[in-house]
Amino acid sequence: MTDNNLTDQLSAPLPGYTIYDPIDPFENHAGPFFWRHLDSSAHHFVLQAEAQHCNSHGILHGGLMMTMMDLAMVVASKENQDDQSVTVSMATEFTNAGHAGELIEATGELVRRANSLVFVRGQIHTGDRVLLNASAVYKPLRRR
Repeated sequence: MTDNNLTDQLSAPLPGYTIYDPIDPFENHAGPFFWRHLDSSAHHFVLQAEAQHCNSHGILHGGLMMTMMDLAMVVASKENQDDQSVTVSMATEFTNAGHAGELIEATGELVRRANSLVFVRGQIHTGDRVLLNASAVYKPLRRR
């Protein structure tokens, strides 16, 4: 779906959450991932995992988690919501398996903003189980 009213058409798994970028076709097809800006100024993403998010072994697909992690970290790297960045590098460590029926949560944290690069780290978990740890470098794009 690429409709601007996508958030009106889908229900978020938790109250107060919305789709971060309702016109992003890939993220909405892969997820959709719901977002909320927390009081602590952290960005928090959630996904209600379903069978379509899992591989043939019934385990949450690693590519899906990497997509969700990249989204959470790039949002943490931005100074303004409208800023755009590209991923320069992303390192991930899978530490546990997620499954359909679980609420999957992701957070990104700004580590350092340098002259032309931004360094971020993040984590995906369900309940008290960490599923993925990651770090990334982003290059902010200049406005044309």
